[in-house]
Amino acid sequence: MNTQFSRRRAWLMAGGATGLALAFAVTGSAQAQTATPAADDTKVEEVVVTGIRRGIEGAISLKKSSTSIVEAVSAEDIGKLPDVSIAESIARLPGLTAQRLDGRGQVISIRGLAPDFTTALLNGREQVSTGDNRGVEFDQYPSELLSAVVVYKTPDAALIGQGLAGTADMQTVRPLAYGKRALAVGARYEWNDIGALNAGTSSKGNRFSISYIDQFADGKVGLALGYAHMESPYQAERWNAWGYPTADATGNLVIGGAKPYVMSSKLKRDGVIGVLEFKPNEHYSGAIDVFYSKFDNRQILRGIELPLYWSAATLQPGYASADKLVTKGTFAGVKGVVRNDSNLRENTVKAFGWNNKFFVDDNTTVTADLSWSKVERTDQILESYSGTGRSGVGATDTLGFTMDGDGVAQFNSTLNYADANLIKLTSPQGWGTDAATLPGGQDGYLNKPTIEDELKAIRLSAKRMLNGPIKALDFGVNYSERGKTLVNDEWFLRVKGNPASVAIPSNALVGSTSLAFMGIKGMVSYDPFALIGAGVYDLVRNPNADVLVKSWNVEEKVTLGYVKADIDTDLSGLNVTGNVGFQVVHTDQSSTALGATGSGTGVKSTTLSGGKTYTDVLPSMNLQFHLPNEQMIRVSAARTLARPRMDQMRASKTFGYDPAKAASTNINNSPWSGSGGNPELEPWRANAFDVSYEKYFGRQAYVSLAGFYKDLKTYVYDQNLVFDFTGFPVTSGAEPALRRGIVSTPQNGKGGSIKGVEFTLSMPGALLTPALDGFGAVFSASHTDSKIRPNPSDPSTPIPGLSKNVANLTVYYEKDGFSVRVSDRYRSKFLGEVSGFGNGRNYRMVKGESVVDAQIGYTFNDGPMEGLSLLGQVNNLTDEPFTTYQNGDTRQVIDHQRYGRTFLLGASYKF
Repeated sequence: MNTQFSRRRAWLMAGGATGLALAFAVTGSAQAQTATPAADDTKVEEVVVTGIRRGIEGAISLKKSSTSIVEAVSAEDIGKLPDVSIAESIARLPGLTAQRLDGRGQVISIRGLAPDFTTALLNGREQVSTGDNRGVEFDQYPSELLSAVVVYKTPDAALIGQGLAGTADMQTVRPLAYGKRALAVGARYEWNDIGALNAGTSSKGNRFSISYIDQFADGKVGLALGYAHMESPYQAERWNAWGYPTADATGNLVIGGAKPYVMSSKLKRDGVIGVLEFKPNEHYSGAIDVFYSKFDNRQILRGIELPLYWSAATLQPGYASADKLVTKGTFAGVKGVVRNDSNLRENTVKAFGWNNKFFVDDNTTVTADLSWSKVERTDQILESYSGTGRSGVGATDTLGFTMDGDGVAQFNSTLNYADANLIKLTSPQGWGTDAATLPGGQDGYLNKPTIEDELKAIRLSAKRMLNGPIKALDFGVNYSERGKTLVNDEWFLRVKGNPASVAIPSNALVGSTSLAFMGIKGMVSYDPFALIGAGVYDLVRNPNADVLVKSWNVEEKVTLGYVKADIDTDLSGLNVTGNVGFQVVHTDQSSTALGATGSGTGVKSTTLSGGKTYTDVLPSMNLQFHLPNEQMIRVSAARTLARPRMDQMRASKTFGYDPAKAASTNINNSPWSGSGGNPELEPWRANAFDVSYEKYFGRQAYVSLAGFYKDLKTYVYDQNLVFDFTGFPVTSGAEPALRRGIVSTPQNGKGGSIKGVEFTLSMPGALLTPALDGFGAVFSASHTDSKIRPNPSDPSTPIPGLSKNVANLTVYYEKDGFSVRVSDRYRSKFLGEVSGFGNGRNYRMVKGESVVDAQIGYTFNDGPMEGLSLLGQVNNLTDEPFTTYQNGDTRQVIDHQRYGRTFLLGASYKF
């Protein structure tokens, strides 16, 4: 899509919706003031709503009744949240955004802070993550199995596992509270309009879910069961540029190399939930929650990596440029690397919780809660190279190129990359050449990291109801143990016998894959895992130090005690409710990993460990001032924290030793140097202040305006420090005079501030005029600024994940069983975390985007087909791309990914 058009449409959405919002607010307030409140409220309570409005009203009810500042998503019905991904549902909430991965929402940012600043809970219990760090990947949790998600923007003392940015609590149904029997089944068929981009893949998928709720033994036992299956295809045209070096004396920049792919992915997920509630008598109630998700994702990526200016290829005279960027030209002597890559991910998420409540008397409740959560994940990231011959051997290409308006090069090639007689298994660029093991270079690469993350917790608490302004006192203790381990194994691929090149086995060929999106008609395609299975490759383990230090283990033991007082009193004629309290959090953290140096047979390593204990006191206050006509002012203040990224807490270090400096006693000329993690790293900490004005119109609508300020007391950044290398192996020569050197490691530095405003309006049209009965809109917009200076001498840096401007608009119509909804979520540019070389993580600026989704449906409310619902959906209606760039120049595009539109047709039936 044209970038200027996308930006213009986003701002038109925000501006138009703001005007609509103001009109709704003014008219709605006028109607509320002229109506008879008691009669109106009585009529509203008698109406039974379903579908879209039920979900909206459920979310409004959760927000209105909370003692904290929260946002919420509520299911329209059993097994029916409004989006195919829970991450995309959450991303529509005020002040929240999602970063897309392969076209789907995966991780969320709250108020501009990165996903690692947000904690995810399931039924109030902290969850582990399938990623390398703490940020929970929400696509692991099927939306069909959740009844609501509550995002706490302000914490209270009883909220365990709270995050610095916020806390997202995913909730499953409570069968006793549901109060009736229900059985719902649903099925959807989906496809992507971009087609199956890779040979041998499919663009078709399906979803199926079933949910059952019932009560037994005269309402003393409740049971809820759910199962959701998904096989979902994702496609992408992925352009990647190496960078833009200077091409000539006049300062013109030119593309240094390219790594374009077409990606086809099939995501398969099976999720199960079970809830057993029991209340045998008035003295005890219990609930057991079980969650299981198995998630498999297979990606095929095929493309041609094209070393250009940064290679032996030469830029020919006569090229054209505009504003110091070469826009059209020709490279001669290009030795392309034909890539047939595949990524496999298999992971399981398991969670168990057992809650026990003992009602000692009418005023006292004692609770014991046990929980366990575990993730096991294995990745296989496989690269397979082929080309016309080894480096310096075989035909080269003459490539004409023209940079299009999206920053993607359109190539004109002289070689036929789809010719299996021309393209052979080899190392076209001689990457990884080693005289002993890889004399001709590597023919591919296999990276196989595994993750295990386990969390066990026990919580004991008591609540006592009181008389007076303090209506209840809640206190308790929570103890948790978490361990996360990453084990990294990497191998070079070498064709057996180490020939200069070898023909691709015919039984591995799967045809030709088109690269027409960047001007190349086709490329030879084969299954790289089939070549490994057939023994075509030798796997040569990569023993180098930089690989050894990627493995680590981090352990955390956290003891938390809290006291919270619930308030309900009158102040100058105003009813004031809320809570005040504090947490005392003691953390004992440690890490074990390797320190290593060198490569090949010269690698030296040693086991490293370290850790730290520290205690935090986290006070919190949430007050609600209840004004006439369902108006409310909320005020909140709290001290919050977010534990460091686990890869930053690792004990591992890559170190260097220079025997030529062994006699030096000057720390600035030390033979030792290195970089790595810091197991003594402490959390990010912040003092947070919030204020919110909210006006409700019964249970159907509300308008709110909120402001917040976070004073970040600490921030984590890399710093050069003196490190003691005692015990590290000397690679050669005599014992050095110094055992200290300079290392680069994450440290706690100074912080900064984040501040912003948020506006939200949710309004059905019928509150304005009967002519708009069935219509409605939900609009939110936020503006956030940050000023972070970890090192006072450095300039302010942007916070990863922060979009200054975020807007969401949903317009819907629902009446007589018919429903239509269109949603648009916009975010301005932000510093995103993306996958880099060696599956590492890089930060890069991401262009602003506006993603539109739509759905249409019909529900039979009577007759022989009562309970049947039909649904059609389209995600990414306008085919919005994902684009990153460098150096503040949007023309210097590094990634440009086009995902196409995903269509879904489905039906559900509720008994």
